[in-house]
Amino acid sequence: MKYLIIFYIFTLFIFAEHTHTNALIKENSPYLQQHAHNPVNWYPWGKEAFEKAKKENKLIFLSIGYSTCHWCHVMEEESFTDEVVAKLLNDNYISIKVDREEFPQIDKKYQKLYMTIYGKRGGWPLTVFMSPSSEVFHLATYIPTQKGYGSEGMMNMLPSFVKLQHRNIEQLQMLIDEHKKAMFVHNEKKVFKKIPVLKVVDRVLNEISKEFDSKNGGFDSRPKFPEASKIELLITIYRLTADKKALFMAETTLKKMAKGGIYDQIGGGFFRYTTDVAWQIPHFEKMLYTNAELISVYVSLYELTGDSLYKRVVDETIAQMEKNFMRNGLYLSASDADSDGEEGGYFIYNYTDAKEGLLDKGFKEREVEEALAYLGIEEDGNIDGEFSHAHITHSKLPSKLTEVKRYLKEVSSKRRFPFVDTKIITAWNAMMIKALFSASKLDSKYLLLATQRLNSLMEIMWTKDTLYHQTLLGKQPKQKGLLEDYAFLMDALIEGYLRTYNQTYLTHLKVLAKEAINKFYKNKQWYLSNDGIQAVADFDDRYYTSALSVMLENLVRLASLTEELDYNEIVKETIRESGAVLENNPAKAPKLLHVFLRLEMGDVIIKSDVKKLQKSRKQIEAMRYPFVLSKPEESDKYLACRVNSCFAYDTNITALINKIKEVVHK
Repeated sequence: MKYLIIFYIFTLFIFAEHTHTNALIKENSPYLQQHAHNPVNWYPWGKEAFEKAKKENKLIFLSIGYSTCHWCHVMEEESFTDEVVAKLLNDNYISIKVDREEFPQIDKKYQKLYMTIYGKRGGWPLTVFMSPSSEVFHLATYIPTQKGYGSEGMMNMLPSFVKLQHRNIEQLQMLIDEHKKAMFVHNEKKVFKKIPVLKVVDRVLNEISKEFDSKNGGFDSRPKFPEASKIELLITIYRLTADKKALFMAETTLKKMAKGGIYDQIGGGFFRYTTDVAWQIPHFEKMLYTNAELISVYVSLYELTGDSLYKRVVDETIAQMEKNFMRNGLYLSASDADSDGEEGGYFIYNYTDAKEGLLDKGFKEREVEEALAYLGIEEDGNIDGEFSHAHITHSKLPSKLTEVKRYLKEVSSKRRFPFVDTKIITAWNAMMIKALFSASKLDSKYLLLATQRLNSLMEIMWTKDTLYHQTLLGKQPKQKGLLEDYAFLMDALIEGYLRTYNQTYLTHLKVLAKEAINKFYKNKQWYLSNDGIQAVADFDDRYYTSALSVMLENLVRLASLTEELDYNEIVKETIRESGAVLENNPAKAPKLLHVFLRLEMGDVIIKSDVKKLQKSRKQIEAMRYPFVLSKPEESDKYLACRVNSCFAYDTNITALINKIKEVVHK
């Protein structure tokens, strides 16, 4: 009897804690779990929700976000926990929640439609209103509960759309038709007319120069994103043409970021973006993909300049990702901006508290003031009232900087670290693994780490001849791989092959390439998935590099490494059919232009015995020409080849490199 009473009390406690539970309770996604106890009757994306909408003749309310999204949290707190809003949704709508990290193809489909309708980017949360037959008639991002921020608000919008459905079906159909037309226009193909390489380069440099912030670096006003692929393109153009303007824009941006508030000066690693032009005030999310892509770019710039700042950024960023994002040999997807409900709370400091704490530790007052001034930690604060966010303010290094940063790190470590989404995403892990292989050019210790992380990823996410998109720690993956998973995993494998000459990597590449073409390339069109969602792949690099552009470069390099020229034909066909962006606005698709340059200028493949290649690695990697690959082959000489023929050979690598220069820099 005693145990029955305890069980009854425990059950009452559990139900008292959560008044509501909806269908999301069965989902693994941390984002969906965050909404599992909303009073809204949420459904996950799937057949059940769409069939229910049709059967009950209810409108569909689709909300797309992710677990570390600040405005997603705001909209939940304001509207999705509100009983009145929930009743409006439950009575008249079928409400569907989507984690954009779980289903990036769904997010991309509706984000592209938003861009076409409004002529500007959307964001998260993305809110989509659909008819019972799943036809879109209205899109929005964050919607406040009441009227404001240029929006009618949930309390007005929800009943007005229901009224439209039941009293003015003609107007509703008109809205549906407008969105259908916009989708058709967006997906309409425009054939690319081939233009000279140098003309394209001149055009893109001119476009980037117009949007470049010469004072602060970066390519937009606000919010300001790192745009790693654009910086990579500038470095590539410099290596091809020696155009100092390209290098200036790349280096100014990376240096300003490394010294700014977008970089975590105390803990290492990059935040997702800043809300100001000077890279000072970040949105404090940290994304795996942001850090992975920037590591590789900083490696490239260090190789060009030898500036120790860039190597420090590489080392600190990797260390931060290993400490906060790595679990069981794999990388988690993102950390939140908030700590205990305060945005940036983990990362900001009070000047008086910091100074007093350092003085108590035995530091001299002058040492403390110099270090805090260098780090921009001010008496009046610089970000939130009396709090400061660290950034480098001048070039002279304080004598006790390392010790002061160590103390500030100890202060942060006593706070609650922001929520970390425990999702394992194949594409994003592959980005980080590629970054580690790239960083091994600067420090050989990263080569073993990259190999270990790649083995872990392959073991968990490529099982029984099936590549998977994502899973949670400790759970078996179920969701099949998307174009982005194939693209970025192949990218990591190529980087790994060039660093190790592991033949297994090349074997994996051939299998993945064949599968990717079969799954995602249909009727001269690439898709983000092969699950019927029909999300067309594009060349947008804004948040992270276009999976399609990465896939195309993979195929070009694979053709060079395997001499299977059919890969190049697919790339040429893709650019011809849907690469008109290169004519109209190449700066908007920097990775695609990088691929185009590679295809037109041509890879140089250096072949020789494995031992010779390993012995000559530093000289090969120091070559200015950006499109150099290397491949083991039984030979007592070094060979320099194009994709289908060799044009030079020598027993001395320096002599061979000089012969290559004569060919590629004519």
